[in-house]
This record gives sequence, C-alpha cells and structure tokens, in this order.
Amino acid sequence: MKMEQYERLTKQALLLIESERDLIANLSNLSALLNMELDEVNWVGFYLIKGQELVLGPFQGLPACVRIPIGHGVCGTAVEKKQIQRVNDVHQFNGHIACDVTSNSEIVIPFKLGECIAGVLDIDSPVLGRFGENDEHGLTFLMSKVEKMLNSHAISA
Repeated sequence: MKMEQYERLTKQALLLIESERDLIANLSNLSALLNMELDEVNWVGFYLIKGQELVLGPFQGLPACVRIPIGHGVCGTAVEKKQIQRVNDVHQFNGHIACDVTSNSEIVIPFKLGECIAGVLDIDSPVLGRFGENDEHGLTFLMSKVEKMLNSHAISA
C-alpha cells in the first residue's frame, strides 16, 4: 500500500471512532476496517495489557492465542522493547508463538493510552515478507492518529 492509501485509511479509521468512547467498540471497528482494506492478511487484531501479559482483544480472523506473556513472541517482544516489530518470516523469529500455522509474516505496533503502552495492533499474513517500510510507516501513522483520538476521549473499557 502506498502512503496516500494509508492516509485515506487513517481518515476512515478516525471517522469510525471519533464519536465513540468505548475502547472495545473502537478496536473492534478498527480491526474490521483494517481486515477489509489490507490485502494478503489473514489476521488483524489487538492485544491489551493486563498485568504482565497481553490478553486477546477485538480481532478478525481465526481463533487466536488468548494470553501472551510480555517478552514472548512477536507481540510480547514489541511491548518489552517498546517498538514496532516487522517480521518477514515468523518461522525465523526466536520464540515465535504460532497461533495460526498459515501465518508467515507479521507486523506488531504498540500503542499507548495515557503515558503507558496499553496494547498492540497485530497483523499477520500468509505471505512471506508481506509488510514493507510503506506498511510500517503507514500503520504507524494510522495508529499515532488513532492513539491521539482514543486518548482525547478518556476511553472506557
């Protein structure tokens, strides 16, 4: 996807969540939108931090791992390192947690509510190397705008 397409997708995302204050409702709509708009993905969803683990939140795709310890797998690593994880081949990622054996690449973007990381956006693809720099920049842009709006809402779970 080109950056212009991510800018359009970001506008759509913000329109979906601008008048809703419930976090779960907003993340549900965001996962549905991203699943609908992104090509060659087989799972799009959110994990939310509860204690020392990530717990499955709203998603689109096959049933998934429910709990992931922080520091484990791609999602837990993203939280522990406080940075995006873009993995071209998940089978080469030390400690990868295989929830869906058809997933071959993954991108995980942490997001904050207030000053702390609250969870991650996780997107999987059956295509090796599916996520490039454009995807990373575009999804980071989208989540930065979403994060700002969610924080402005004083979101409730």
